[in-house]
Amino acid sequence: METRDGLPGVSLVPTDSKAPQEKMSAQDGCLSLIKYLLFVFNLFFFVFGSLIFCFGIWILIDKTSFVSFVGLSFMPLQIWSKALAISGILTMGLALLGCVGALKEFRCLLGLYFGTLLLLFATQITLGILISTQWVQLERKVKDVVQKTIQNYRAHPEETAAEESWDYVQFQLRCCGWNSPQDWFHIPSLKRNESEVPHVPCSCYNSSATNDSAIFDKISFPQFSRLGSSAPPRHNADICVVPANSYIYREGCEWNLQKWLRNNLISIVGICLGVGLLELSFMALSIFLCRNLDHIYDRLARYR
Repeated sequence: METRDGLPGVSLVPTDSKAPQEKMSAQDGCLSLIKYLLFVFNLFFFVFGSLIFCFGIWILIDKTSFVSFVGLSFMPLQIWSKALAISGILTMGLALLGCVGALKEFRCLLGLYFGTLLLLFATQITLGILISTQWVQLERKVKDVVQKTIQNYRAHPEETAAEESWDYVQFQLRCCGWNSPQDWFHIPSLKRNESEVPHVPCSCYNSSATNDSAIFDKISFPQFSRLGSSAPPRHNADICVVPANSYIYREGCEWNLQKWLRNNLISIVGICLGVGLLELSFMALSIFLCRNLDHIYDRLARYR
């Protein structure tokens, strides 16, 4: 090849196409990495959702085995089992959208996956703002619900989910009543004709305050052993109660709940931030993959 002076030289026009091909290969590799990252992460959450769903179904079908496994003798299992099953189904559905959309490179599924995550993220932000700005009203509402539950304690033996939940809260937080044990003193279902001493539910009993095992053996928690709606309803005479002047928790649950929230505030905020960042990461990966599919494939076809 000659130059303008007729002498041999190097042409000024590049004839090598390796540079755009290498650039194209790097972009293609980055896209593949994002695709498989999105697939693997969603596959993990699909398995996690499957485990949650199976766990909820296990509680719903075989409550006796579950109770013996976790060592609990009371809890509103019907509510928790349905909540776990529904959460598992939703997690599996969302993860399936991400897996199939990323692996098969379907823009419609990726767009639906992004939109669902965006809606979920916006809902969480809205709930966080409402809880922080309406905290006083929320606390008052919780107080009203708890006091109503206490007033109607065992008044309707066939509807005891809320009461069992409150028994569980008292047992776990080591408290009695909302303000104090006196909240239970005038409940009709807890009164005993043969005694003028007020009584409280057995979930108020402080077993660690005494070494008298004979007293503890008398407390059999009969209403807590009901494991499902098929069990026969309990009558007032079968309600497990203890005298208010015995070994019971003296603090109300309002203070214990506030203390629990203060002690676990950092963990709660950390979990919420972690979930939010995870959702934002998945949204960024999915929208990047969705927007670059056609563009990358057009350039691949042009250089072939």
